[in-house]
Amino acid sequence: MASVFLYHVVGDLTVGKPELVEFTETETVEAAIKAIAESTECGIPVWKKRSQKSVIEKAGMRQQRFVGILNSLDIIAFLAREDCLADQEKAMKTPVSQVVVPNNALLKEVDPATRLIDALEMMKNGVKRLLVPKSVVWKGMSKRFSILYNGKWLKNIQTTANANQPSSSASSITLDKFCCLSREDVIRFVIGCLGALAPLPLSSISFLGAINPNYCSIEASRPAIDATQKIPHDPCAVAVVEPTIDGHSKIIGEISATKLWKCDYLAAAWALANLSAGQFVMGVEDNVTSRSLPDFTVNPLAADSNLASPRGSTRTRKLFSSRSIGFFSNPTSPNLGVARSMYRGRSAPLTCKVTSSLAAVMAQMLSHRATHVWVTEAENEDKLVGVIGYADILAAVTKAPPSIVPETPTS
Repeated sequence: MASVFLYHVVGDLTVGKPELVEFTETETVEAAIKAIAESTECGIPVWKKRSQKSVIEKAGMRQQRFVGILNSLDIIAFLAREDCLADQEKAMKTPVSQVVVPNNALLKEVDPATRLIDALEMMKNGVKRLLVPKSVVWKGMSKRFSILYNGKWLKNIQTTANANQPSSSASSITLDKFCCLSREDVIRFVIGCLGALAPLPLSSISFLGAINPNYCSIEASRPAIDATQKIPHDPCAVAVVEPTIDGHSKIIGEISATKLWKCDYLAAAWALANLSAGQFVMGVEDNVTSRSLPDFTVNPLAADSNLASPRGSTRTRKLFSSRSIGFFSNPTSPNLGVARSMYRGRSAPLTCKVTSSLAAVMAQMLSHRATHVWVTEAENEDKLVGVIGYADILAAVTKAPPSIVPETPTS
């Protein structure tokens, strides 16, 4: 076990983190779309309202009010329902309590002095957010856990506390101010400590057993809406695949919270309900008549959030395309029976090979703000073998160092 996880505490990762602003279940879907655009991991924690705002909550009370995490794919799947497409204005005003999937286990309230290794274990077991009370004054000398806290060396801190004070009372905290740590925050910390984790970071993800073969997929010819019937818990992504001659699957795109993070939600919802999975990830632009696609007009009240409305002013009209849901596109593809712009850029799935190093995959995920990377064979990139997400990486970096020399990985 790397000492970096034993001698650091959760509080070390909260430096510079803003105070948590609760998003309550009474807020609307429209408000959630704006909040998700500024979130990490394409989702926001949703809370029940406090009964008495003037009273400071006791320890653990906020954990009990936590409902679940709402992401972009949840919202688009909701907006793609027949009743929502029929009245989009009403759908956008729907409280998020009707959309979010309740799961109180996705968040855990922890003390700032909690060891980082313990926090990693929680996240490996399904916790996506850590709720950490904001420290006011550091009192203790918890050198067993950390030599650094809030950017200050503990040995240089002068404290008025009794010299015999036990190290367990590490800090003075206020229970009405919290910050929230995501798995992305943890991975960013870990990637800054790669030297202390050697030789794990340079080992291939296949050698470390970090590849998850139990991924969800949907064939490109099937309706895109079918993907919402089996959205996996983690990562929240469904691979769009085409079968190959040898019976394997070739990934051409994905329907995921990551790809739909900052898209045009109403255009994406219509496409999810009316197009095939392959058309959805590639976009439909060329040789398609306007009668086969919806007319969206820009809602002037929601111009800043890039929303669309099926009625209103006579401002610029647009067809659904890979650009309209946040993708870019290039040359046309003859596949799937209709000419359209091929997926490229943001619409292309993020992939790596089984021989890619753990460090390379971590850097890839952080640079793209992605929650996962699809894994293909080294010799045959058309063969999809699995997916690697945050939980898989955390499991890999906390395992015992390899006892044998691994194969040479590729970037």
